[in-house]
Amino acid sequence: MRNAIYRLWMAALIITLIAPCLYAQKATNPIIYADVPDISIVRVGNSYYMSSTTMHMSPGVPIMKSNDLVTWKMVDYAYDTLGNVDALNLTNGKNAYGQGSWASSIRFHNGTYYVSTFSANTNKTHIYSTKNIEKGPWKARSFAPDLGDHSLFFDDDGKVYMISGSGDLRLVELNKDLSGIKPGGTDKTIIKKANVPSGGIGLGPEGSQLFKINSKYYLFNITWPPGHVRTVIIHRADKITGPYEGRIGLQDLGVAQGGLVEAPNGAWYSYLFRDYGAVGRIPYLVPVKWEDGWPVLGTKGKVPDTLDLPAGKGLIPGIVVSDEFTRKKGERALPLVWQWNHNPDNSLWSVTQRKGYLRLTTGRIDTDFVMARNSLTQRTIGPVCSGTISLDVSNMKDGDFAGLGLLQKNYGLAGVKITGDSKAVIMINASTGKPVEAQTIPLDQKVVYFKAECNFTNRKDVADFFYSLDGKTWIPLGTQLKMAYTFPHFMGYRFALFNYATKNIGGSADFDFFHITDSISPEQQSRVN
Repeated sequence: MRNAIYRLWMAALIITLIAPCLYAQKATNPIIYADVPDISIVRVGNSYYMSSTTMHMSPGVPIMKSNDLVTWKMVDYAYDTLGNVDALNLTNGKNAYGQGSWASSIRFHNGTYYVSTFSANTNKTHIYSTKNIEKGPWKARSFAPDLGDHSLFFDDDGKVYMISGSGDLRLVELNKDLSGIKPGGTDKTIIKKANVPSGGIGLGPEGSQLFKINSKYYLFNITWPPGHVRTVIIHRADKITGPYEGRIGLQDLGVAQGGLVEAPNGAWYSYLFRDYGAVGRIPYLVPVKWEDGWPVLGTKGKVPDTLDLPAGKGLIPGIVVSDEFTRKKGERALPLVWQWNHNPDNSLWSVTQRKGYLRLTTGRIDTDFVMARNSLTQRTIGPVCSGTISLDVSNMKDGDFAGLGLLQKNYGLAGVKITGDSKAVIMINASTGKPVEAQTIPLDQKVVYFKAECNFTNRKDVADFFYSLDGKTWIPLGTQLKMAYTFPHFMGYRFALFNYATKNIGGSADFDFFHITDSISPEQQSRVN
């Protein structure tokens, strides 16, 4: 009897001790605390692949991989260059901020991966395909018009469709080779005023994603009824052409826009995202149960904080990564996490001209950071993060400005400006939308270090800049940047390595490293609470 009681007591003690640990090992929402919007996911075997939106950035339509729906890593891009036009090239005074390629659709069909998107800059719908999604190569197709917020769909009878539009949703049949809309094929409005389930007013449904499950068609959209948050709308039908019946799928925290994915064990999840201030639009997962042939999203209609999935392993190095700019033979010139602000001029950057350095050379005159070409960017991550660079200004010319930026319309910059034979450390604060020179400090050495610390906790959305003369002692620089998610850029803040000329071309800035961490300095961390 005593042995039995002892065993029960020990079992209870063990459960008490390990239960918090088991709880801590669960995945938490958001699954990616960074700007990864308009997500589309497909599972092939035990692997999940996700495409997302990066608009004006190059290369574009990032492809990410996960084995558990929680920890993701970059594996490729669907394209290097979307199009060769002034807006995408950041030339002749034009830009593609908030444009470029928008919401993509990823599919796997008959051994081939397909990723489709659309662009107002090219006025086309673009479809990319590959047999090897992690290594490519990708085959590109495009056709007019640009079918907005579409869902690519391969039906069981061999026909290929796209559903697109906002408000009234249109179904078009494509040629089997995906070269364009099929002449004489299906082309009809399948749902009029698709926001009726949420009241029929406010934002017309967009972001279509179509699925076929157990012979029924399920169409996911979002809407935004006045007085409510962004809302998931689900329609279903027995035929792809309808008729469709609809209902609200989820209305909590503004978590919306996405679709469905089934795990190998038969569990279902809906992948969605949430607008979360200056860090951007961040992905969430919600569990799904099936009732009466409908997917029921969330836990009692709510987005859970934790998920019955393994805890994530962090966003470094899968989503963002530090870079020493040292390359071995056969390595990529730049890790996949890097993207250029727009299409780059590849003749003006190098990681080989000076071993162990990224060199950015000026090739034209610019007067504004956001219009300067060849700024190299990575995402910021939440809830806090810091980015650090080492900059050698030896080869910069009169009028050059180089350093570390936080890119958005309301940007912040910390760098070195060359004026004649003089050098100065400068912080530019554009919190108001207009750049202000917040501090200028004379500099009499060739190497200087800069750091930007971002605090997105509870949408605090502030950043502080620092400089150092030895890489050890950090000195506050300028004024605090109040970050804001603006619609002209329509993207979360990004770290940016930049160099642009205001007087003479041909000067170069050498970056020895970029380091990113998911922490900030203690004095800044104290502001989190």
